[in-house]
Amino acid sequence: MPFVIHGLPVSQGISIGHAHLVSHALLEVNHFQIAPRHIDAEVQRLEDAAAKVRFELRALRETSSSAQSEVTAFVDLHTLLLDDPMLVEASIRLIRERRCNAEWALVQQLEQIVEQFEIIEDTYLRQRKADVVQVVERLLKVLLGHPGSVQGKRREGSNLGTGLAGVVGTIVVAHDLSPADTIHFKNNQIAGFVTDVGGATSHTAIVARSLSIPAVVGLRHVRNVVREDDVVIIDGARGVVIVDPDERVLEEYRLRRSVYELERTKLKRLLTMRAATLDGEMVSLQANIELPGDVAQVREVDADGVGLFRTEFLFMNRDVLPNEDEQFEAYRSVAKAMGGKPVTIRTLDIGSDKALNSGGPRGETNPALGLRAIRYSLSEPQMFLTQLRALLRASYYGKVQILVPMLAHAHEIDATLTAITLAKGQLRAEKIKFDENVRVGGMIEVPAAALSLGVFVKRLQFRSIGTNDLIQYTLAIDRTDEAVAHLYDPLHPAVLKLISQTIQIGTKAGLSVSVCGEMAGDPHYTRLLVGMGLRTFSMHPAQILEVKQEILRSDSAELGTKVTKLLRQDEPERISEAVSRL
Repeated sequence: MPFVIHGLPVSQGISIGHAHLVSHALLEVNHFQIAPRHIDAEVQRLEDAAAKVRFELRALRETSSSAQSEVTAFVDLHTLLLDDPMLVEASIRLIRERRCNAEWALVQQLEQIVEQFEIIEDTYLRQRKADVVQVVERLLKVLLGHPGSVQGKRREGSNLGTGLAGVVGTIVVAHDLSPADTIHFKNNQIAGFVTDVGGATSHTAIVARSLSIPAVVGLRHVRNVVREDDVVIIDGARGVVIVDPDERVLEEYRLRRSVYELERTKLKRLLTMRAATLDGEMVSLQANIELPGDVAQVREVDADGVGLFRTEFLFMNRDVLPNEDEQFEAYRSVAKAMGGKPVTIRTLDIGSDKALNSGGPRGETNPALGLRAIRYSLSEPQMFLTQLRALLRASYYGKVQILVPMLAHAHEIDATLTAITLAKGQLRAEKIKFDENVRVGGMIEVPAAALSLGVFVKRLQFRSIGTNDLIQYTLAIDRTDEAVAHLYDPLHPAVLKLISQTIQIGTKAGLSVSVCGEMAGDPHYTRLLVGMGLRTFSMHPAQILEVKQEILRSDSAELGTKVTKLLRQDEPERISEAVSRL
């Protein structure tokens, strides 16, 4: 009997396939004691499993670093957890002391670690227990003889009709999935996935979007109601999952999928076209990157530049901070590869959900509101000076711009400019070349910054709106907390007014303003932002062509009039309806 389940749409597209249920290895663990003579062998079995998982993670990082580098941080986190003495080494002690089998020892140790996470006050850190569970799951799957990652299935002569004859992709159905599993999907005939838990900003959802895999999450009990090999349709745009559809529904979604795939193919024709509205307004479409290797993707879509180089990924998951020369080489390689196009490099944005192994802010009650981003950099002047010197040196090799994150106070801007002046003076004294006129800009991520733009206009040359944090701080919502994720609303009237005001004031002052958060890469918001006057977007390279298509179909003057009226609305439903009609 067909039935429909509604969840959170996190990655667009339509998939049709057979369900493959991913089991919980934690539920399959047997508990028993081993003979003293078998203890060493059991310890070796666990060590071999850890070595295999470590190899899997290393291979996964190597295959994803060039194309999906935003996910390497997640893989590195799992590697760090695997190497933590609290996990494998402590489990080995349990094997020796209690003579329990390796699987049982791991589960016992996991329970202790989870208990410690449960008492942590910070929501984000508390939810990292999910990463520990995922690492233990990987170890248990190796011990139990299961595949280390989700595998697709080959199906000949499918019963889905002529539209899907032959090999059919698999729809993964799980309670939860790790980002590492998600990365494997592209190479394993996996067409999409649905999960009980998760939110639009979860790690797995981010990976799914970067790989263009249709996905719906937050379905609550989907793992319990779908059976192995059930025919499943995923509508990633509407957040709809249809189980056991009849032929009429199948045919409808085959047609929708064909239309969607055709549209994606057509987007490639836009590669050589300049992004301009119907009334001739030019729009710059730039890319967000994490590591130098991402430049290949940026050039493939002929982006107008790098709008955000997140330098923290050079600092994370390592025991020693990168020195000046290492940073300089990374920044210079990007500047040279972009061939004179602008490269906006953000200074270290550490803290909150991004931690350093080598020092960094720790033990804060609420890291999102603590010593992070520019606050941390100014508290570590030598580290900050080292980065600024590297950035300035790289500016000689391309059109580099320096972007400062999470500014809220005038004295933070002044202290940053003083540090840049000091770095310039040192380089002049050492006769090292750099761009004397390198532009310096600030991130608008805090409501205080959006409401006191005068200090930015007077002191800085450009501004970039980080919508992810601006929404989070404006609405007092931890976007990583599933309990309140549904309240994370880019169309909240307060958020829209802050974004519009920032764009308008910057335009009047003759300063460039860009948006580099998730809103910039979402085509649903493209016309809205164009109507607000935005002329510089920065997003993941994979999103550029779809956003370009929306711009080519837009009339900026007409949109400006409509958006002005829209911004007078205070009712969320009316705003949402007005945006859908733009």
